[in-house]
Amino acid sequence: MTLKYAYFPGCVAQGACRELYQSTAALTQALGIELVELKKASCCGSGTFKEDSQLLEDAVNARNIALAESLQLPLLTHCSTCQGVIGRVNDRLKQAETQNPAYFNQVNGLLKQEGCSPYRGTTEVRHLLWALVGDFGLEALAERVTQRLSGLKCAAFYGCYLLRAQDHLPYDDPHDPQSMENVFRTVGATPVYYRGRTQCCGWPLASYATEQSFQMAGGHIQEAIAAGADCIVTPCPLCHLNLDSRQPEVEAVVGRSLKLPILHLPQLVALALGISPQQLGLDRHVVSTQPVLRKLGLLTPSP
Repeated sequence: MTLKYAYFPGCVAQGACRELYQSTAALTQALGIELVELKKASCCGSGTFKEDSQLLEDAVNARNIALAESLQLPLLTHCSTCQGVIGRVNDRLKQAETQNPAYFNQVNGLLKQEGCSPYRGTTEVRHLLWALVGDFGLEALAERVTQRLSGLKCAAFYGCYLLRAQDHLPYDDPHDPQSMENVFRTVGATPVYYRGRTQCCGWPLASYATEQSFQMAGGHIQEAIAAGADCIVTPCPLCHLNLDSRQPEVEAVVGRSLKLPILHLPQLVALALGISPQQLGLDRHVVSTQPVLRKLGLLTPSP
């Protein structure tokens, strides 16, 4: 059976982390997963809408979910923040339908004013990680591996939203997650464990407490290096921005050179399927990914 999802790419993957958009497309195509992109979807708000209005966050994301419901498909995102926000809204509104119908109807009333389909609570929100582990399955993934990532030591960085935004976490333990490490093993890589893998990357602080944000990011990177990691792998583009694109600034704050490559989850998995580093946008990173590719024997010789 072909897996099919209503695809919510989010904002960052279509801008600052375009390589995430590329690598998700390459990975899902290689696995035979069909994505129907939600072109009319809007930004989830990344947790900021609720600071002004819970109703705003719920209405905006009820509309996003309703777009997936109209296709009778689960909503798929490759962003932990989007998963946390949209998944939490989905949980809250499903509960409100029976426990607070006035609020549920208020949200749908706003959608109706905009000519949108109503939210019905008939679908689920899936992060790409959950789709790989729970829907596609690790055994099936192992059968598709053509380039085992043997010898590569990977440190998972789960971050906040993927683990703690929803009351029920599918396929994992929010206090001791193993799903990413199980994916690493499936593709032949070696998981590296360190204290900061389930903590905040510091991105939410970056705009008003920049030094503290960079201290947080630098602490996590240094811990991963001390544990022997060749790279950090994250399922969140916002974590990627703080750990990769801001790493030179992080180095200035912590006072030492780091230069630890940061990979998006679909990039790592797609490498194991034999997809080229160029197709995965691995040349777009601020911190060079060449040490990872060199260790895997995947560096393209210079002409």
